[in-house]
Amino acid sequence: MKPNNFSIAALTALAVALFPASLADEGFSIKETDFGLTINYNGELVTNYIVDQANKPYLWPFIGPTGKPMTRAYPMTKVDGEQFDHPHHRSIWFGHQNINGFDTWLELRTGTEKNLDADKLAAFKKKMGRTVHREFSQIDANEKRAIVKTRNDYVGSDGEKLMSDERTIVIRKSKNQVVLDFDISFIAEYGDVQVGDIKDAGLSVRIPSVMALKEGKGGRIVNSEGIRDGDTWSKRAAWVDYHGPLEGEHVGIAILNHPSSFRHPTPWHVRDYGLFTANPFGFNSLDKSRDDKTFTLTEGTRFLMKHRIIFHKGNTEQAKIAQAFERYAKQ
Repeated sequence: MKPNNFSIAALTALAVALFPASLADEGFSIKETDFGLTINYNGELVTNYIVDQANKPYLWPFIGPTGKPMTRAYPMTKVDGEQFDHPHHRSIWFGHQNINGFDTWLELRTGTEKNLDADKLAAFKKKMGRTVHREFSQIDANEKRAIVKTRNDYVGSDGEKLMSDERTIVIRKSKNQVVLDFDISFIAEYGDVQVGDIKDAGLSVRIPSVMALKEGKGGRIVNSEGIRDGDTWSKRAAWVDYHGPLEGEHVGIAILNHPSSFRHPTPWHVRDYGLFTANPFGFNSLDKSRDDKTFTLTEGTRFLMKHRIIFHKGNTEQAKIAQAFERYAKQ
């Protein structure tokens, strides 16, 4: 039976049961589960790749270098003190609100919680799309890193396949950082597909609520251009770092946009309440002074989004994010 909900404690207990520390291989290990994959390091949970609990796959929780979860738990479970908004913001995920007119950013739950009338709810459901997990094409782990490769299909509410993607996820760990490389290659496998210029789209992290800028507890945002806090929204930049307090320590999450990534440097849909999105699809929709970048991906062609997410101790300077980007850019 597939679980309908998760808790961090339950997942951690499951990981310990499956991989007792005294028996665990040194380094990374990956276990296939009913809901996807569990990735451990030295027998302790790092993250789960979950494929069957929403209209898109996502990673949750993601344990940072201090041993604490570094993404919001809601809507998977409720934790006291968190914000309970935007139930489609699932920890770490990719979504897009307009792929051939269908929406994999929002979820059915988003519409039902708005108490829409019958006609509006029916229209909402008609626009709902899904990113459907097709297969794990590679699962590999050793002392230094875990690698997961997946194939997925984007499907409309009518069941028609719109396009596909291939994802490569690589996780590495050091004393002060956990590094997640997340590459997505989008493929027009089923014919031409129109990809909209839309605000709500991209590779996203929902940060812990206490770290959010608007909480006023020390959260800060800075980008590669030296722009800070709320002014970073919609700006193009090679990287953005969102850092703040978490359970007595100062930590951060930096997303680096590789120079080979689609439309580098990407615009950023980064919000003071905790949404953190690299959005190369949002041009006119984020800034009306820019041209509309809606485009058609012709059958048989593809494009690549390539990012590194660094979960780190300290602030931007202490974590040397600018130097980390320079190294990443050369890879």
